[in-house]
Amino acid sequence: MMYNRFSRRSFLKRSAGSAAGLISFVSSVSRADANEKTSRVVLVRDINVLDDQGVVNSSVLGRMLDDAVIALTEESDVSKAWKRVVSPDDTVGIKSNVAGPPRTPPELENVIRDRVVAAGVDPIRVAVDDRGVLNNPVFQKATALINVRPMRSHHWAGVGSLIKNYIMFSDNPPSWHEDSCANLAGLWELPIVRGKTRLNILVMLTPLFHSKGPHNYNKAYVWDYKGLLVGTDPVAVDATGLRIIEAKRLEFFGEYQPLPVSPKHIKLAETKFGLGIADPARIDVKKLGWEDGLLI
Repeated sequence: MMYNRFSRRSFLKRSAGSAAGLISFVSSVSRADANEKTSRVVLVRDINVLDDQGVVNSSVLGRMLDDAVIALTEESDVSKAWKRVVSPDDTVGIKSNVAGPPRTPPELENVIRDRVVAAGVDPIRVAVDDRGVLNNPVFQKATALINVRPMRSHHWAGVGSLIKNYIMFSDNPPSWHEDSCANLAGLWELPIVRGKTRLNILVMLTPLFHSKGPHNYNKAYVWDYKGLLVGTDPVAVDATGLRIIEAKRLEFFGEYQPLPVSPKHIKLAETKFGLGIADPARIDVKKLGWEDGLLI
C-alpha cells in the first residue's frame, strides 16, 4: 500500500487531565517523561499524492493520513483510530498555517475536518483557523487541538514547523523571535493551548529546505517528498522533519551546510521545556508507503 520552560513533571501534571481515558497513546502529554525510552513518529509517503503539476490528490492524501493514525494508535481500523484522537464531547480546533508558500493544503484541512466529524464531533464545534485563533469562538472553547502545518526553512527560527505553529496563540507573536526563537516551546504553556493537543501533522509534500531572508521562497529549494509526518509528540515530529531537511541540504549542496539560523528551539523543547523528545536515538520512526528518496 502506498502512500509527534517548565519541568517534565509539571508539564505532565498539567496535561494529564484533558484527555484522560480517551487517548492513552498521546505522547505529547505522556511521553515527555524522562523515563520513557521512545516517542513514535509515523512517516507516510505516496508517489501518487501529487500529480505532475503539483495538484494534491485528496483521496490519496486522506488514505495517507488514515494509515498514519492507524499506525500511531495501533488500532485495527480507521474509525477506531480517529475515535482515539477525539470524542463526540470535544470541541476541536484545527490549527493550520496559511503563511506559505508552502501553506497547509486546503485538501488536508478538509480531510482532517471530515475525520473529526466522522468520529462524532458536531460540525458546529469544529473549526480550522490560523491567524484568527485568538478570536475564534471554537478555539476559545476548544478541548482538543490538531496541529497541522508544512515544513519549511525559516528566517527567524531556522525551520518553521509544529512547535512554532502555535505562535498565533500569543497576543504578541514577535516577542517570541528573540534568540533565534529559542523559547518557542513556552507557547505550549499558554492556557488556550496547554494540554489540549491530540495530534501533530507535519506536511512534507513539498518542503522548503533553504531560503534567505524573511518570507523568502524559491522553487529551486523545494522538492516532491510527498510525505506526512504524524505523531503526538510535536518535538519528535519536528526533530524528524529537521533530519530530513538536513539530509536534503547535504544531497543538494554536496556538503554539510548548516541552516542560516540554528533551529535550536527544537532541542530546547526537550532539554529546557520538557515538551517532548528531540534525540533521534529515542524516536521510533515507523515508515509507510513509498520508499524512494526517504533520506532517513
